[in-house]
This record gives sequence, structure tokens and C-alpha cells, in this order.
Amino acid sequence: MSKDFDPAERDLDAGFEVLDSFERFSQKNDIYSRAFWDPEVRSEKTDRFFESYRTPLKEWKSVDGFRQRDYALRNASWHLPDIFAELKEGENRREGFLDPFTVHRQGPEERIEVDSPTEMSREIKYVAKVFGADLVGITAYDERWVYTHAYSRQGETEKEQELPTDLPNVIVIVQEMDRDLIDTVPSALSGTATGVGYSHDTLVLLGLAQYVINLGYRAVATMNDTALAIPYALKAGLGEYGRHGLLITKEFGPRVRIGKIFTDLPLDHDHPKAFGVTEFCTICRRCSDACPVNAIPDGQPSEVTYNKSNIRGVRKWTVDAEPCFKFWTNQNSDCSICVRVCPYNRDFKGLWPRLWLWLAGTRLRRLALWIADLFAPPDRVSPSVWWRKGTQTYVDPNR
Repeated sequence: MSKDFDPAERDLDAGFEVLDSFERFSQKNDIYSRAFWDPEVRSEKTDRFFESYRTPLKEWKSVDGFRQRDYALRNASWHLPDIFAELKEGENRREGFLDPFTVHRQGPEERIEVDSPTEMSREIKYVAKVFGADLVGITAYDERWVYTHAYSRQGETEKEQELPTDLPNVIVIVQEMDRDLIDTVPSALSGTATGVGYSHDTLVLLGLAQYVINLGYRAVATMNDTALAIPYALKAGLGEYGRHGLLITKEFGPRVRIGKIFTDLPLDHDHPKAFGVTEFCTICRRCSDACPVNAIPDGQPSEVTYNKSNIRGVRKWTVDAEPCFKFWTNQNSDCSICVRVCPYNRDFKGLWPRLWLWLAGTRLRRLALWIADLFAPPDRVSPSVWWRKGTQTYVDPNR
């Protein structure tokens, strides 16, 4: 980080306010880590939840969306990120989730000369798109969002953070999640959208990081590990912060996964871009009303924290992670009801959705909310309908 860089600059533009009571976060306290060491969270159901992603259930359910076929697809979608997560478990590493990805091939000793960070930023974004990134932004390293410690699942304790502190730039990538799958939430089938998102994240992060390394610079590719992703995405101009605690993008709404690359490659930074989400979420209660465990706040942004899984000293909308995750484990698959019901969960390629997006960002946002309520999609698409629709409409070129 440069000496004259103020990490608080443009915090409010990014949709949050860091207070004097701010405390950095340790990954040991995120809800997924606590499910392995904290008796307040861990249970037979949490153990079964994680195990169900890797081993077949002892008894298959007959409930629509939770049958063998649904789990088969969900777990297959997670296969690639799981391979990398388990590749170095013997070395006490879960890469992509608790530890950054290992660099397997070193770059040259000589560095390519960068005359213009602006031009290099364009090049990096172009290359990211070549690898399959849906959105790309660049921002400055900010220690506040880096975990104080990594978490060791084997030792069930904290371990030293390995990210170098002299990598001044962060490339943030965003991957879209499949809307049709999200429409089947809650179900095991819908978890496929998350798994495919992480699979794409893994491919893009590893390819783009290796490209930077091949230019002679350092690059540390991270996914859920190392640092909080949403603050970096906000600062990189990729979206705004929603009531449900998620990144809302102009292109895909909250239907996204995020990855990060820390690097010393000279790059220009993007800036936060507001398009009316904060003001719209202030009058909208779709996600908080739909949450089956009331984990999403229905008031204004505040510094309230519910438990140790919430970062302290940030004024924002904060989700209560404990009942949220308990609902996940009760149904034995992740939940994205808040994503499905969000008015920004649209396909913005069409003219009318783009007009709605513009309207939601104006003083006519209440009209936009009324329209969103009037033309709200069905409560949930049946997973069996998803399977039938897909297989019946698929055209086999070999027949």
C-alpha cells in the first residue's frame, strides 16, 4: 500500500461506513469455520451437511429437489473446486476456501516493462474475459479486509496469514450464477449454481494469476480465503451492497460469485459506482420478508452485530449468520432464497429489465418496487420442472 493511500477514502461511496470501533476479522470466526470448532454452531447436522458434498447419502430423499439426481448434479458441479481444496490437505491447506492457491509454475526473472498502468489494466481485463470472467474490476490493497489469521481445519485453530503486505493492487473477478437454477431455491439442485460459479472462479483465477506471473510479477489468487471479498468488489466498482449482505451488480443482480488476485503488477484503480441500490433496498423488504429464519434485517444500515461471525465496527446491513446457516444444515443444502426473490435478480440483457434498472435508480424507485411486486416471478420453480424443461428443450445435434 502506498504511503499516501487512505483506506477509508470512498468508503461511503462503496456503501458502508467504518467506525472507530472497527475490528479486523479472523477467518476462524466465519460461520463455516465455526461449524468445525464452535459447539454453538457444530452439530451432527453440520457434519452431515459438509459430508453430503463428497459422499453419497445413506438414504436418498423422495422430496422434489433433494433426490439422488439433484445431489448428483450439485456435487458434480463442486468437483473442480473440491479437487483444489483437497489437493494439499496433507499440508494443512484447503486452497480456495481457507488458503490461497499455490503457484505451481514460476515466472521469468525479467519483468515486462509497464509504461502505462491504464493500458495494462485494460489488458488484464481483456485477458480475464478470455479466461471466462463475467466482470472484472481493480482496486487498491486494503488491510482492513484481509483476515487477521487464516484458519486451520485440521488443528481447529488460527494460523498465520501468508498474504504478502506489499502487493498494492487487487484484481476482482465476478462470475454469474445460473438464474434458472436459482429459481429452484431452496433445493439441493439449486446448489449447482453455486458450485458452477466456484468452478468458473477457479479456472479464471488460476489462469489470470499465471498470466501475471508469466509477465514477471507476483500474483496471489484467492477465492473465499485470505480476505473478505465484497468490500474489494465494491471498491472495484463492480456493484453495490444490498440489504441481504450481498453484492448487487448491474449485470446480474446478486446472482454472483467473487474471486480476488493480489498483485504488484502496475495497474490503475476503478472506483465505486452507485446506481441506486442503497436507496432502493431502503424501501424494499423482499429478502427480509422471504427469509424463513428472519436472518436479514428490515431496518436501516447499522453497526449491530449478532454474533462472532459478524465483523465489528462497520455500519451496514448485517445478516445473522447463525440461523441462516442452521437453515442450510436443516435442509442439507445451501439456501439462496434472498437471491431468488431480490428484484435485481433479472436478466438485464432485455430492454424492459434495463428500463426497470434505470427506474429503480431514480426518485421513482417506489414505482419500480410496485412494478417488481406486480410482475414478481412464481415463488419457486419446481426442480422436476427444471429437469423436464431442460431435457425436453435440448436439441441433440447427433440425432
